[in-house]
Amino acid sequence: MNAVSLTQLLELLVSILRGFFDSLFSKICHWSAETRKGTEQKKIQTVTNPTSVNYHFTRKCNYKCGFCFHTAKTSFVLPLEEAKRGLKLLKDSGMEKINFSGGEPFLPEKGDFLGKMVQFCKQDLQLPSVSIVSNGSMIKEKWFQQYGDYLDILAISCDSFDESTNQLIGRTQGRKSHLENLYKIRNWCQQYKVAFKINSVINTFNIDEDMKENILELNPVRWKVFQCLLIDGENAGEEALREAERFVISDQMFQEFLDRHSSVSCLVPESNEKMRNSYLILDEYMRFLDCREGRKDPSKSILDVGVKEAISFSGFDEKMFLKRGGKYVWSKADMKLEW
Repeated sequence: MNAVSLTQLLELLVSILRGFFDSLFSKICHWSAETRKGTEQKKIQTVTNPTSVNYHFTRKCNYKCGFCFHTAKTSFVLPLEEAKRGLKLLKDSGMEKINFSGGEPFLPEKGDFLGKMVQFCKQDLQLPSVSIVSNGSMIKEKWFQQYGDYLDILAISCDSFDESTNQLIGRTQGRKSHLENLYKIRNWCQQYKVAFKINSVINTFNIDEDMKENILELNPVRWKVFQCLLIDGENAGEEALREAERFVISDQMFQEFLDRHSSVSCLVPESNEKMRNSYLILDEYMRFLDCREGRKDPSKSILDVGVKEAISFSGFDEKMFLKRGGKYVWSKADMKLEW
């Protein structure tokens, strides 16, 4: 009798414990689901529209700039129709400006691949602004004749008005004159009604150069002046294809360069702080790149998960984007330029 009672007692105890743990497990699962739901809701609330996107559709380049922060780690380029599908997704999500960059964007199909995307964005998507950043070495007048009407802004990268300095930096190919190309493209931009812009990376090789006279002569709509930036895995660290440490300048040195050029009204400065997280960067697979940790951490591709999901992993700082003057008059139709 005592044995039977003990068995019944143990069974009762096991039943009570099972009920307790089942209830506890259920509450934990519910709490976990609510937490995930809250996180997702918070993520959606913090997602911003991709107003201005930089699409680095190729990593290949014919120059070897020592500080390059988007290097030729792959040779991949999306098929044109897939790239167009992604651009349409971005437009449907609120994109107003697309900037095509690389690598060197005029390399694939000698610029025709780029031209077709430019035409698609302006003619089919009717984006207010379509722009390109290039080193200028591959651009031909024929490209302007075919695609110039669809392009708002062409930015040419030029770090020095001394050919020997450009060669030291690596902004050169063979015996081609980078500066001759720069001036030639400036004239084509004026002839074919494309707003002309210059990008310069300030580093140890050009920090003491006075560029005022040259910039005033070229008269770009904007002169973007960047402080040389280190990105782990691109131009710094063991897996990097470049070693940019020798190009790095201090904040004070950068500010002194800006002070010397303060009379240039078109100058738009970008320190490391302003630059790092204030760009929506899309790589060759159409993945947003998060640079908050000093490296480029990719999201999933917008082609697979959509823009809203991918952009939540971009690390984009919209406040800094606005603070650095990221939103400006970027359509050539609104610039009132004298051609």
